[in-house]
Amino acid sequence: MASLMRTIPRTSRVLCNSIPKTPFRRCFQAQPALRSDMAPILTRNAMPPVGPYSQAIKTPHAIYCSGQIPTDPQGNIIEGTMSQRTEACIKALSAVLTEAGSSLDKIVKTQIFLTDMKDFAEMNVEYEKWIKHKPARSCVAVRQLPKGVDIEIECIALP
Repeated sequence: MASLMRTIPRTSRVLCNSIPKTPFRRCFQAQPALRSDMAPILTRNAMPPVGPYSQAIKTPHAIYCSGQIPTDPQGNIIEGTMSQRTEACIKALSAVLTEAGSSLDKIVKTQIFLTDMKDFAEMNVEYEKWIKHKPARSCVAVRQLPKGVDIEIECIALP
C-alpha cells in the first residue's frame, strides 16, 4: 500500500476516512474535475437552448455539443427536404463549435437521431458534403424528437 501511495500524486488523491472500514473499501479516489475546467458555450448563431442545458460544454480536452435540430438561429423550424434539414443541423453545430474555438474538421464523434430510417441515405449524402474526415459516428432511429422534427445531430470535437 505504501508503494501505491507513492505512485499516486498527492494532489490527485483524497483520503476516505469517512467511509466505514470494510474489506473492499478503497482508501483513495480521484478528485472530480473542477468546474473551472468546464465552460458553457452559447452562440446567437444557433437555436437557443429550450431547457436547462448548454449548447455545448468546453473542457480542456473536448467540446461536447448538445443535439442540434433543423432550425434557424431564432428557433424557427426549417422545412424542406431531409438534405436541407441535415444542412441546418450541421450549420448550427458549426456555429456552436466556432463559438467554442473549434470547427467541423475537429469532430471526433457524431450521433444522429432520425425518426425514420428511410431518410438515412438522403441524410448521409448531405452529411458527407460537410464532414469529410469520417469521424466515429452512430445513427439511430427514435420514436420522437423535440418540436416534432425528424432529425437531430450532436457531436464531440477537439478544442
